[in-house]
Amino acid sequence: MRQQRSYSSEAIVLKRTDLGEADRILTLFTPNKGKFRAVAKGTRRPVSKLAGHVDLLCRSQLQIALGRNLDIVTQAEGRENFLHLRTDLWHMTCGFYLAELVDRFVEDQTPHYDIYALLLDTLRYLDADANALQQQRTNGTELTPQQEEGNTRLLLRYFELRLLSAIGYEPALQNCAHCASEIRPEDNGFRASLGGILCPQCSRYWERRLSLNALKVLRYMQRS
Repeated sequence: MRQQRSYSSEAIVLKRTDLGEADRILTLFTPNKGKFRAVAKGTRRPVSKLAGHVDLLCRSQLQIALGRNLDIVTQAEGRENFLHLRTDLWHMTCGFYLAELVDRFVEDQTPHYDIYALLLDTLRYLDADANALQQQRTNGTELTPQQEEGNTRLLLRYFELRLLSAIGYEPALQNCAHCASEIRPEDNGFRASLGGILCPQCSRYWERRLSLNALKVLRYMQRS
């Protein structure tokens, strides 16, 4: 039986690195194969047909040929480019931050469909939020920096929490991470290196104070 020499996959481009005079190495995140790197030849040339379909944060359908060291992207069809996100500096920065988190936390060649869906949904929300802000500016609405950022900071915290849960590092929010006592409705502490929330009796280990309202928000995001 002849070995398959190419395969098709949907992917989000997390990162790209220049290679030689005209090529790029892409870090791709796929729903079934996980994260891996592939070469996109000629994408730095102005006449490249692939370049617009393998830009950072693009969701594309790719045809990929097996290579000796790295696989090679031979065809690409863009599905979502998140154009509104790209026209707003803050939202674009948020998108790049999400991609960097996934690149750093997810191991190569390890399928994580839940993380892929989380990343895609979050990018779609950022794109829609950027579009809404652009419409407000077009209508002459004056916005403060806090209004322009909207709910995106909370969205980033949600993404971080869900990402940690998906890779097995879910922070402890129900019991003290040091003494395991049940957390009461009062101001507590938090220490990332210990894995979560800390009760007042373990205050000597606190890295930062955690208010009751903040704890409620974290618990809500963790179970949603």
